[in-house]
Amino acid sequence: MELNDEKRIICTPGPAAKNAFFYIQETGFIRTAEAFTTQRRNLDSFLIVAVVSGHGELTFNNVTTSVSKGECFFIDCRTPHVYKSSSKDPWELLWIHFNGATSQQYYDYFISQSKNIFRPQSFDKVVSSITEIITVNEKKQRDAEIITSKLIVELLTLALTVNADSGQVDSALRTKLAAVHSYINEHFSEELSLEMLSSKFYISKFYLTREYKKIYGMTIFQHIITTRINYGKKLLRFSDNSIDEIAHLCGFNDQSYFARQFKKSENLTCFSYRKMWRD
Repeated sequence: MELNDEKRIICTPGPAAKNAFFYIQETGFIRTAEAFTTQRRNLDSFLIVAVVSGHGELTFNNVTTSVSKGECFFIDCRTPHVYKSSSKDPWELLWIHFNGATSQQYYDYFISQSKNIFRPQSFDKVVSSITEIITVNEKKQRDAEIITSKLIVELLTLALTVNADSGQVDSALRTKLAAVHSYINEHFSEELSLEMLSSKFYISKFYLTREYKKIYGMTIFQHIITTRINYGKKLLRFSDNSIDEIAHLCGFNDQSYFARQFKKSENLTCFSYRKMWRD
């Protein structure tokens, strides 16, 4: 295979990076004059690839999808996968293999919200972040591992916010969903239900449920409960109201349900939370 340009940097994380940070295992770029194929499985690594030019395809979970300039893919490399460039229009790639910190949790959340292949609105920021990761590690800069971890978080943020930025939801629907969101924020202590919201805003329950989660990353129910819990925290810290009073002020019908939801959210009882923040 004739290569026009390639750079590959392989790194071994130090103890601090391995225990606390996101760290790269390999990063680089490649531009080829003809097609090439990469095939792996059971690799303990996560991979983000940005297609700078050309196009090709990714096979993951036995599904083959084309990938072109301006798109990225994010995969768990333990799953068997193949990615290969077009023979007519070979691609130029930037990539990072990374692991550490909460990589698995980030990936799980990403895949619950999006597909492996995504098109970030700010593709230039993806390119910039990977390029800076290459530069920092090539030069072995001081604090390279800390800077690299920060840049990986930036990349993951771009991946996780792709649905919110991609314009996949039309502006009229986005405006309506924003109105629903604001209504919940203002009326969280009142009786709220999916049926009531769908009727009030003239949108089907199914459509509201699906599109709301796509935009805000949580269900209607999760947003209501979270907003009530947040208000409950404020009252526990800055008021002398009883737990029963706080439950009703937050919109819960009874104290026991509030207590269960609070414990589920904070892994603390209401009394323990109040004591921790007020002592």
